[in-house]
This record gives sequence, C-alpha cells and structure tokens, in this order.
Amino acid sequence: MDAKLIAELRAELGPEVVLTDPATLGTRSHDYWAVSHLRRFRAPEGETGGALPGCVARPRDLAEVQAVVRFAAARGVGLMPFGLGSGVCAGVLGDPATILLDMGAMDRVVSVDPVNLLATFEAGCNGLAAEEAVAAHGLTIGHWPQSIAISSVGGWVSTRASGQFSTAYGNIEDIIHSIEAVLPDGEVVTLGKAPRAAAGPDLRHLLMGAEGTMGVITRVTLSLRRQPETRAFTAFYAETMEQGFEAQRRIIQADWRPPVMRQYDAPEVFRLFSAHARGEACLLIMVHEGPAGRVAAELAAVKAIAAEAGLTEADPAATEGWLAHRNKVPEWTDLFKLGVIADTIEVSGSWSQIGPIYRRVMAALREVPGIVNASAHSSHVYRSGINIYCTFACRPEDAAAMEARYLECWDRALEATAAEGGGIAHHHGAGRLRKAYLHHDLGAGGIALLRQVKAALDPKEIMNPGNLLP
Repeated sequence: MDAKLIAELRAELGPEVVLTDPATLGTRSHDYWAVSHLRRFRAPEGETGGALPGCVARPRDLAEVQAVVRFAAARGVGLMPFGLGSGVCAGVLGDPATILLDMGAMDRVVSVDPVNLLATFEAGCNGLAAEEAVAAHGLTIGHWPQSIAISSVGGWVSTRASGQFSTAYGNIEDIIHSIEAVLPDGEVVTLGKAPRAAAGPDLRHLLMGAEGTMGVITRVTLSLRRQPETRAFTAFYAETMEQGFEAQRRIIQADWRPPVMRQYDAPEVFRLFSAHARGEACLLIMVHEGPAGRVAAELAAVKAIAAEAGLTEADPAATEGWLAHRNKVPEWTDLFKLGVIADTIEVSGSWSQIGPIYRRVMAALREVPGIVNASAHSSHVYRSGINIYCTFACRPEDAAAMEARYLECWDRALEATAAEGGGIAHHHGAGRLRKAYLHHDLGAGGIALLRQVKAALDPKEIMNPGNLLP
C-alpha cells in the first residue's frame, strides 16, 4: 500500500489505531489455515513465508469502523475484516494492497438481559468471555465451537459457525437475534428487531456466512438459554458407521434432542478413545441435558432406540472424557516437525446420502500418496441428515510436496462428497480454500446471484477481495 495512503489514514484516526510494525502485520496476515502456517514454518530465516497487509487498522468504536470503511471506499482500497484469527479456510490472507481491519479492540460485553434472554456483544468479543459473562447470570449462549476460547462473536456470524451442542441448541443462525454492521459505503444498519419477523427477506443472512465480503459486523445480539438443571451421558457401540447413523436418525426423528451426538469410526476410536476401543466397532457418544424429568425420559427412550437399532451400550465415561478434553488439539507446527500435514474437512448429506459419502470420501483420501490417516466422525444432527468431519494426515516422502498433497486431499474429499450429492461446506465457511467448489452447493444460478448481491452491496469491490466468490 502506498505510504501516502497509510499516512492519510493515520492522520485521520491516530497512530494508536493505524499500525504498521512488523509484529502486528505478521500476526494478522493470516488465519489458522494449515497451509498459511506451513508456508511460514518452511520460510527461510528472515522471511515471512507469506504476504503482509499494507497496514492494520484497529478501531475502538463504531465511528472509527465507519471512518476506515469510508476511507477505503473513497480510495478503492481493499479492506479485510479480522476477528481473532481462528478461521481455518483462508478467509484472511495477507495482501500488501489491503487494509486489515482488526476488530479485536471492540471486545465489550454490551448488555445481558436475563428477562428477555438476550445479550449484546461487540464483534471482537472473545467467545469464551461472552459465554462466561452470561453464565454469571445463570444463562448460556449454547454455542460451543471447538475454537470458543480463541474465536470472536463476530467471527461466529461471519462464518456461519456451529457449536458442539448444536443438535439441541442450533447453529449460530438459530441463536442470532440481531446484527449491527457497517456496509461497504460506510452506512450503519441494524438487522433484526423482534423474536421473529415477516418484514420481507431476512437481511441478517446477507452477513451470516459472508466472511467479510458484504460489510463489517460490529455488534451482535444473541438469544440465550437458561443453564440446564441436570446433565447425563450415554455411549454406544455400532458395528458400522451406517448402523450408528441409522440409530441417530431414529433418535432425532423421534424428536429427542441430545445436544451432543457424535459418532466416531474405528480409526478415530483408537486414536481418541483408546481405553474404550472394541475391535472395529464405532462409538456413538451423547450428552443429555435440560430439566431433570425430560433428561430421564430422553435417557430411557434413547437406550431403547439404540437397542432396537442393534447398538450395544458402552461406558458413559467415554463421553465424560470427551467433554473434559474436547478442545485440546495439536499445534500445526508439532505435526510439521514430523513431516506431517493434516486437517479436517466437514461435509454433510441427507440420511440416504451420508453412508455413501463416508465410504467414498474415505476411499478417495486413502488413494493420496503418503496418506497415514483417513478417518471420520459425525457431530451435528438434523431431522433430514447429518454432517461428517473427515480427518486426514499425510506424510509425503518429499516434504516439499506437503502443500500439494494437502490440496489434493481437499480436492478428493470435496469432489467425492459432491459426487454423492452432499454439501461441501457445513460450518467452517468457504474462504479462499473452498471457493472453487461452491458451484457444487450453489449451482451456476446461485453463484451468479451471489455475485449480483456482492455487486449491489459492494460495487467498488473493497470488502475482503479474493475471498468467498469463485
């Protein structure tokens, strides 16, 4: 970015808002995408391993966000919103011609309303801090992504995130009450007012999942729940993934809603639940919570349905152990040092599709040279279908091939999913990693419509250029 432009922005907002020091630029030049970290891990000493933003603008309030957006719009400069950097699909990727808009200073809990079960947060508020703020009132957001301690409330909305308790409490779109945002021309909108509305199309969805391409989310109001009265755990063995899927279908379609329903194939059971592994059996774990009477009824019904589907009971300690350690994952660099690159790919399908999707994706991944693991688990359940997390780890003979093998794994998994009619993006967003595959979910007409919406909202194409749109 031209130094004169940076000087103008700094003069308008102050040196404490507009930053250009190498440390700040470096830590905000990418998100948690594995390849971004690999490139930096492999970079020669003294090199960054990737492009840096032209500058970082760190606004402290709504007016300063508007000022940055208007500055960028007036000069045709790209603007890349940044929450806390926990995204995994390259939604943030450094560009020296772009201003990175760091929302991390706007991190306040604005209000908690225990009567109407609403809480308002600035977009940069840490997810765990938000949950702890409402927990002090005996409430919960009910949104528990694995990244809760390192992600932002605005980021949840921007990527259409799901949490680990989504089967009962819903995904982020089910929890959002209203969104405040700055549009690409600098104007402010507040979308959402009442518990439910029929005032035309739901404009909140222009920002949900837009990943910074349609505007800047500045404030979010979420609809809360009261803390559950009681909690219980169950676990079951299934002979095959399909048998476990069928049990889950019967449970959810009988209108029982354990907030956590997760099913692991045999390789993942051995890796994550070694003390509970039983031959080639798959493991289904469930958390049940809510009013004591409902939990008791649900436990009895779930056990009966599982038995009817041919499952056998496992030690509920497996579920308790998962709950205690669910957010502990290895750092990318720990794997890179072993010559391994890995990731998870979350896809979904109807109940009729999910078995074939699972088999086809696993077969496709196992054909990749150097693959050392291809496994999967399900984690989000719906009346009409379910998702699966496909996990791969690859250790090519030539370490220089790590990035190519990584991209091959992604390509094989997404194409295999699409070939069986499944959805290629469940909840991590699309970013730059998935954008070439969006036609599978949206079709040519949907892609054209998305472009029209983008052009109408952002005619100068300043918002996160290069992201999301194929």
